Amino acid sequence: MISVTILTKNSARHLSEVLHSVRSFDEVVVLDSGSTDDTLDLASRFSNVKIYTTQFKGFGLLHNEAAALARNNWIFSLDSDEVMTSELVQEIGSLSLDEEAVYSICMHNYYNGKWIRRCGWYPDRHVRFFHRRITRFTENEVHERVLADGLREIALAGPVRHYSFSCVGDFIAKAQLYSDLFARQHQGKKSSSIGKAVRHGLAAFARSFLIKRGFLDGREGFIVSAANGMGTFYKYLKLMEANEKREISNVAHLNVSPGRRPTLGCRQSRAGARRALRISTPPV
Repeated sequence: MISVTILTKNSARHLSEVLHSVRSFDEVVVLDSGSTDDTLDLASRFSNVKIYTTQFKGFGLLHNEAAALARNNWIFSLDSDEVMTSELVQEIGSLSLDEEAVYSICMHNYYNGKWIRRCGWYPDRHVRFFHRRITRFTENEVHERVLADGLREIALAGPVRHYSFSCVGDFIAKAQLYSDLFARQHQGKKSSSIGKAVRHGLAAFARSFLIKRGFLDGREGFIVSAANGMGTFYKYLKLMEANEKREISNVAHLNVSPGRRPTLGCRQSRAGARRALRISTPPV
């Protein structure tokens, strides 16, 4: 038996179609992290759906929490804007499942109702079907994935229709969320700067529009490529800010007793210490 897991938050736009596509599965676990729209009402209309609520703690942890709530060990992880095609449902039903394997799915990604075949959006394959006693998702806050090291990957032919973005506003909203999570995940672990943000942003646009031939997808291809570039640009800008705030916070918490000079490390000059102390008490 198979459980489908779906993470939701204000996911009403596509949820009815998504849940209808998995109505033949034994169980669908919907794990919601604070919806204020009709998401929970829509989910409650399907007899095979079990609804749970939680706090958002990063996508990787949420996926693992949803898998733990399921009653079956075989987990198919589906996003709330992903519709399983009938071809894929039939293919899964015909499988002799191998616990030592994971199964990857081909995504057909849509923008503004158009299937985007370039821009790096196709082919686009992800492991989404696995045995929870054998593997799980990484705990990354963003860009999480199923751990597949040492496991055989079996590629399924049937696709999932992924309604990634319906309008430009969707790109902006996702860039805001994902750049925040990226900065939080890499704060203090990865360096960044304005120059690095510009370089990564331009490279992302060029890769999507030129190398991945997004120009052949017309206006939609340009918008997708520009959004890829801007999203990457903002990720590194926010990481730069997060690193700077962390450095200032570390300096502010130096344990300097009143009336005593700070203890200087062998590589730190007294002038450097004075500069550090000035940073910790900015003018009001």
